[in-house]
Amino acid sequence: MTTTTLPTTALGMDGLEVGAQGLGCMGISEFYGPSDLDESRATLDRALELGITLFDTADIYGSGHNEEFLSDFVRANREQVVLATKFGIVRKADDPAFRGFDNSPDYIRESVDGSLRRLGIDVIDLYYMHRRDVRVPIEETVAVMAELVAAGKVRALGLSEVTGAELRAAHAVHPIAAVQSEWSLFSRDVERSAVPAAAELGVAFVPYSPLGRGFLTGSFATAGELAGRDFRKAMPRFSGDNAARNAALLAPVHSIAAARGVTPAQVALAWVHARSDAHGLPVVPIPGTRSRTRLAENVAAATLALTADELATLEPIAEQVAGNRYADMSFTSAGRE
Repeated sequence: MTTTTLPTTALGMDGLEVGAQGLGCMGISEFYGPSDLDESRATLDRALELGITLFDTADIYGSGHNEEFLSDFVRANREQVVLATKFGIVRKADDPAFRGFDNSPDYIRESVDGSLRRLGIDVIDLYYMHRRDVRVPIEETVAVMAELVAAGKVRALGLSEVTGAELRAAHAVHPIAAVQSEWSLFSRDVERSAVPAAAELGVAFVPYSPLGRGFLTGSFATAGELAGRDFRKAMPRFSGDNAARNAALLAPVHSIAAARGVTPAQVALAWVHARSDAHGLPVVPIPGTRSRTRLAENVAAATLALTADELATLEPIAEQVAGNRYADMSFTSAGRE
C-alpha cells in the first residue's frame, strides 16, 4: 500500500484513531447529480491508499443505497476502515422532498439494525444522531444510543448539528466522540457554542461541506450552472444576487492559491484543518468527492500550512456571506441558538 504523510488523530478521549481527513460518501448516491459508480469505487480504494480511514455515510443517502454501495469496500478492508453512519432523518418514498426527524427509541433501534444489515457488518464504528428531534430530550436519545454500545452494535457515538448546550447534556449521559456539522470559510456559526464545548469536553469535530458544497472550489458560480436534480439549486447562497455577492468573496482565496501554486479548494481545506490549532481540538473534515484526481488534491491540503497573514486575509469572509446554509435553518444548531 502506498505510504502517505496524512497525519492521524483520535475521535474523542482515547477514541478511534483516524486519518486527519475523511471522505464524505453522500454524493456517490444522490444530491450532486449522476455518479460513475466504477470511478466512485476506485476513489474509495485510492482514499485508503492515501491514508484516509474515516468513511462517512448515512441511512438517508440514496435511501439506503449508499450504505449498500459501501458494503463490499468496508468488509474487504474492515481492519483499516472506520465507518461512520447516521440515523434520525426520515424520508417518504412517495414524496422525495419530504424530510422529517425521529429520535425515538424504537426508531433508533430499527435504524441501527437496518444499517448493519445494509453494510453487512457486525458493528458500526461511529454512529451519529443525524439531526435533533426536539420532541425527544437529547438525554433520552443518547441513553438509547449508549445501549447500542453496550450491546456491541456500535463502538462510539456522534452527534450532528447540535448546540454547545446539547452536546454538554449528551456527553453527561455517555461520552461523545465527535460532532459533525457544516464548517468552512463560508459557514462558521458552529464557533459560537458547539466548537468551544467540544474543545472543553475532548470531543473531535468533523466538518461536513468544508468546501462550501463545491462553491469554494470555484467549480460553479451560480445554481443555474448545476445540472439535473442537484439539491444545491434550492440553497439560498447559490441563487440570484446572493450567488454573485458570494462569488466575489472568493477573490482572496484565489489570490492565495495563485501565490502558493495550489488550488482554491486546497486553500479552503487548509483553512479548515487550521481550525484544530485555532480552537484546540481534533478537526477531521470530510470533503466529498467521486473523483480520484480531486481526492488526491484534497488530501494534499491536510499538510498545507497557511501563514498567519494568509489566515488573517481569509478571516473576514464568513461574516460577509449572503444567504443561509439552508432555506430552512430550524433543523440546524444555528437555528436553535
